[in-house]
Amino acid sequence: MIRPVLTEIGIFLIPFAIYAAFLVATRAGVLSLKSWPLRVVVPLAIVAFLLTILSLVLLAHFSGAPPDSTYVPAHMENGRLVPGIDR
Repeated sequence: MIRPVLTEIGIFLIPFAIYAAFLVATRAGVLSLKSWPLRVVVPLAIVAFLLTILSLVLLAHFSGAPPDSTYVPAHMENGRLVPGIDR
């Protein structure tokens, strides 16, 4: 459960990391409060929120088994381990 949470946090932080890289490239102070005015942080937060929602929707829509499928768990067959499959 922790991996999806960390993935979503990472996706949320992408716009801020890109802006910080821009500040580093332009030799502006990354840790300076003047480099992070509210008129910059709010759009970054909106974009970050939209990216996170989009990733959650795509994860919910395209992950998992196809509709009306049945999961057959891993089992032993003729002395060999057969991995689980969706039928």
